[in-house]
Amino acid sequence: MKPSVRPILLLFLLAGTGLGGYWLGRKTAPPPSPAPETAAARRPLFYRNPMNPQVTSPVPAKDDMGMDYVPVYAEGLTPSAGSGEAVIHLGPEKVQKLGVRSEPAQRRALTHVIRALGVVEIDERRVHAITPRFEGWIERLDVNTTGQPVRPGEVLLEAYSPELVSTQEEYRIAGSGAASRALREGAIQRLRNWNVPESWLRRFEASGEIQRRVPFASPVNGIVLEKNAVQGMRFMPGDTLFRVADLSTVWVIASIFEQDLGHVRVGQTARIGFKAYPDRSFDGRVAYVYPTVSDAVRTARVRIELANPKQLLKPAMYGDVTLQAAEAEPVLAVPDSAVLDSGTRQLVLVRLGEGRFEPRPVETGQRVEGYTEIRRGLSEGEEVVVRANFLIDSESNLRAAIGGFSTEPAPAPADHSMPGGH
Repeated sequence: MKPSVRPILLLFLLAGTGLGGYWLGRKTAPPPSPAPETAAARRPLFYRNPMNPQVTSPVPAKDDMGMDYVPVYAEGLTPSAGSGEAVIHLGPEKVQKLGVRSEPAQRRALTHVIRALGVVEIDERRVHAITPRFEGWIERLDVNTTGQPVRPGEVLLEAYSPELVSTQEEYRIAGSGAASRALREGAIQRLRNWNVPESWLRRFEASGEIQRRVPFASPVNGIVLEKNAVQGMRFMPGDTLFRVADLSTVWVIASIFEQDLGHVRVGQTARIGFKAYPDRSFDGRVAYVYPTVSDAVRTARVRIELANPKQLLKPAMYGDVTLQAAEAEPVLAVPDSAVLDSGTRQLVLVRLGEGRFEPRPVETGQRVEGYTEIRRGLSEGEEVVVRANFLIDSESNLRAAIGGFSTEPAPAPADHSMPGGH
């Protein structure tokens, strides 16, 4: 080998030895230790019993069934200085994925609206019975069908009565003396007591001719509800020959649930819709609240008077009744969906911004038309979650954070020195 080649080979040998040592050192070197802040961020604050969130442990543990305690991390829950509950932290991506929506608590006038089922009934004060006060026979029947409309003064039938004829004869044969005048006045009074038409009586007094038939006329503009009269039949005093109803005003009897009775007042406006007339509604007023409640369905009957000049409304028709209570004073209210109700405790999720949500115990009041009154625990303008609050509950272990909606505060984390302690 030439002397000039030896230094070059020696140089290559030294370079290869250095590269091999560097590669061996890289393979055997320990991995870099995590940054202190990253390890602290993922260190659990404590561990919760999976079956009883109130039982906690500062170290990993198992319950009686061998199930591991659930770790609670610092980024999920932090104590809230305002309410003593835990503030929930969710990242922007998770908030967007859950579809969280919130709106501010506002003061609203919660007007109580009552909806009920109503039935059209005949106004009992506008039903008239055609009843004779004497014995007789029907000689002519002018109205002979049920449901036939009649006008005031329209003749329904004409009857013959021997009593009326004999009384007229008595009037005619009476003389002109004082005693005879008393007999004549007595005969006229008996005819009036039999409730003969006044026009018929005046015609007899003026002409003196015996009127063999006496007419029975309709007293109102209405329809024939009941017809018992038959051509040629004999009737007795007190028999109901016709029943005629005036339908220019009808009643709607609404069945109101017991819990809504406190919002019903006489004179209150009512709006009623009928399936027969879907494009219009009818307005009436509450005239009477009946004093009893049905034991079976716990409803009370409310009478609403309704004008019916064109007789569009028929008895026994069903209608949808809407009663609107008087305008109430504005109160702080949130949508019903914002309230989480455990049965013994109510909470709302207050949005604090930047993915932070605080469970806030509240005292609720009345619920009207999709809104719930908040009497205590919330201020006007605070943002409350109205959508996806139950998803937040599931995602962030909300029940564990607030002690399972219990009425008593959750105990502080116990100091367990041995795994498996409770």
